[in-house]
Amino acid sequence: MVLHGREAELKELGELVDGPEDRGGVVIRGEAGIGKSALVAETAAAASVAGLRVLRTTGAEAERNLAYAGLHQLLHPVRAGVAELPAPQRDALRTALGLADGVTPSAFLVGLAALTLLAEEAAAKPLLLVAEDVHWLDRASADVLAFVARRIETEPIVLVATLRDGASSPLLDAGLAPMVLERLCADDAADLLDAVAPGLAPAVRTRLLTEAAGHPLALTELPLGLAELDGLDPVLPLTERLERTFTARVTGLPEETRTALLVAALNETTSLAETLTATGALLATDAVEPEILAPAVDARLVELSAGTVTFRHPLMRSAIPAAATPTDRRRAHLALTAALHDQPDRRAWHQAAATAGPDEAIAAELDRTAERARYRGGAAAAIAALEQAARLSEHSATRTDRLLKAAELAVDSGRRETAERLVHAAKPAGKHQRAIASRLLSEFEDGVREDPARVAELAVTAENAAKDGETVAALRILWSAAMRCFWTEPGAAARKALLDVADRLPIPDDDPRVVAVTAYVAPFERGRAVLENLRKLVGATGADPEVDRYLGSAALQVGAFDLAARFSAAAAPGLRAQGRLGLLPRALAVQAWSRARLGDLAAAVPVAAEAARFARETGQPFMYGLATAVQAEIAALRGDHKQAKTLAGEAERAGLAAGARPVLATVQLARGLTNLSEGRFDDAFADLKRLLDPADPAYQLALRAYCVSELTEAAVRAGQTDAMRDILAELAPLAKSTPSPALHIGLRYARAVLDPSDARFAEALRADLTGWPAERGRVHLAFGEWLRRQRRVVESRTHLRTARETFDALGMTAWAERARRELRGAGESSPNRGPDAREKLTPHELSIAQLAADGLTNREIGQRLYLSHRTVGTHLHRIFPKLGVSSRGDLAGTLKTLEG
Repeated sequence: MVLHGREAELKELGELVDGPEDRGGVVIRGEAGIGKSALVAETAAAASVAGLRVLRTTGAEAERNLAYAGLHQLLHPVRAGVAELPAPQRDALRTALGLADGVTPSAFLVGLAALTLLAEEAAAKPLLLVAEDVHWLDRASADVLAFVARRIETEPIVLVATLRDGASSPLLDAGLAPMVLERLCADDAADLLDAVAPGLAPAVRTRLLTEAAGHPLALTELPLGLAELDGLDPVLPLTERLERTFTARVTGLPEETRTALLVAALNETTSLAETLTATGALLATDAVEPEILAPAVDARLVELSAGTVTFRHPLMRSAIPAAATPTDRRRAHLALTAALHDQPDRRAWHQAAATAGPDEAIAAELDRTAERARYRGGAAAAIAALEQAARLSEHSATRTDRLLKAAELAVDSGRRETAERLVHAAKPAGKHQRAIASRLLSEFEDGVREDPARVAELAVTAENAAKDGETVAALRILWSAAMRCFWTEPGAAARKALLDVADRLPIPDDDPRVVAVTAYVAPFERGRAVLENLRKLVGATGADPEVDRYLGSAALQVGAFDLAARFSAAAAPGLRAQGRLGLLPRALAVQAWSRARLGDLAAAVPVAAEAARFARETGQPFMYGLATAVQAEIAALRGDHKQAKTLAGEAERAGLAAGARPVLATVQLARGLTNLSEGRFDDAFADLKRLLDPADPAYQLALRAYCVSELTEAAVRAGQTDAMRDILAELAPLAKSTPSPALHIGLRYARAVLDPSDARFAEALRADLTGWPAERGRVHLAFGEWLRRQRRVVESRTHLRTARETFDALGMTAWAERARRELRGAGESSPNRGPDAREKLTPHELSIAQLAADGLTNREIGQRLYLSHRTVGTHLHRIFPKLGVSSRGDLAGTLKTLEG
């Protein structure tokens, strides 16, 4: 009956479950008691009739600190299917749910396992997933549900979630359609009241309608408490009024029933057996039967069914403990502690709730609870347990250590506000604790929003940690500072201070972390040493993905884009397998940036798109900006100028407010390329020159030296050759200190174009351009253009033809068209290039197509891209007709032909 006035919402939800394919889901928002649960119950009933299987989970405030409690509830009916999952997913999910021991699983790997399991179940029978009160779900379960929600667009799965107004949840950003429930209009409210309480006196009816103000729960529950209504404060908020109404109904129950209700309200599960056992302990009796709760059932406070006791509404559950005395609550928690002797985590939380002052034994038990939660991948639960352990700690140093440990987990899981709150609450005293606190507060966003002067402070902090023998901590602080040297510009003095500390660390120079720190801090001064170490380490790729990521980043800083692409490509599979989606977009962004610079657009397109997608999903705005800027560069190289401008604008918005220099530098590179290919050479030169101006936010110490070819081309065509010669004079000292491939390739091209001669072009072509096809094509194009202007037409054709074929193969449309125009001017016809079939695919489809062409199965592709294998199959069915193929074998042949 609470569905009066909800016809439109019921119809919308009905349409969702009538055709679950390609529908996704909905998140229903509204205040407590507005009718969310009633609406969901009606939808679930309709879904069952329509042939869908319904899986449910409900958040409970008391379970928020139990990692994966909500996911366990959702998947319990389909748990048999876990055994059929691929081994990494099976192990991750079993570990997360506490069904087996194993390495700490990533939340993303657990999410992929849940998605695969649900997709398999949905193949047999479409699914409706119901997640109620998601604001009270434990964070690990909420993260997994959000992960699943983003990826069910092609599955026969619908997710319906309910969320209280003003509350937050990861599901809000998961792409679910919003549905907001408002209070009932006057007519619908009157109809509902008349239905639940017919025959009311007019004055009472008017009072109830006024008090309820269209609130469905109030309209159904306040009539049961008419005796209490007159005594209530007229300005009391409605939810508190309802809670008092429920409390008043409890007051009239027998004492033993009130005791059982208090235990049930404090118990985080709906287990009737647990409630009865703990109630028996409180009442000092061995046998308590379910009939003890019969008066509460009659009072419409709880419902009993199949071994469970369920409160009819969360407001009822919260009202009962609020009305109990502290002593009664403490005794109830202790009784539950005794009843949960075989469940140490839940037992520890009830022990803590029953303890008012410091108690090191219980704090230590919470420490163990936190470790078990962390081991299962439940960072939020581990943080909560450590924070509670800190509250019960008997010594200030131990309290600080626990809070800092919790803060470190918050950093690792991307919870900045939580980490900052915990660090400030810790009040670190000793040098070691202060060093940890300083490092933790500097971890987020790589210091992009901080004062660049912070880098010098970190150098001092790292030095102090090293003097105390904390070498690993010192190195971590140096890495944080080195990342700031990438995103911001701290100045030469700060960079030197960091190098001095790094040089004194008792760690070999070829340690990947030292190599990466050195490359970020001094990409030119130490470029030779970095490159030597990178070339020594290149044969060991694949052993540790995090090491490969460090080395890929180092190679990018010193302009070794071929090595950067190789190391970062080696890092990605391991990071995927480990579910480390926080680090994955960083490796992918390096790979995409390098591939785009090398001209390997076919590889760069899907990698950049995936980097952007995962950066957004993992809350890394500046990595998202960088990946988007790379996408803009790729669009410019492919001749899609409108898309390039749109993406460049989006990336600039992500990077400009915080001054994220690599983002802004790549944006200017994309704009310069766009203007070059559109013939606006003055604009192109102005765009690209900004990268070399230390006063410009687009200035980035390393990246400024790696677009010399484009800058020279713009300068020559804009008549700015003298300005370009001045720039080369400034770059010359850098070239003496580093053998950076990108810098030297650019300088050779610049010398040939500014002062053209056969010898200079021959020098540029003799250089090792293996793996640098775009640069080789650029030299051939410039050489051919110069030869034609020298009236050496026959000689020019060979170079122009090579340039055209190179740029066609790379998909660099504007440059290929320039080669065609020059060839026609040299008297050779050059047919227009037909559209590349790959250009008809979205970046996501191209990624799937390339993996399928490499021989991966749908399941293997799904594991790499964090999709269900059925979603992969759906995409392939869309891809085949776009490419004009009908099988995977044809797909492989088509893509290979296009690459050739």
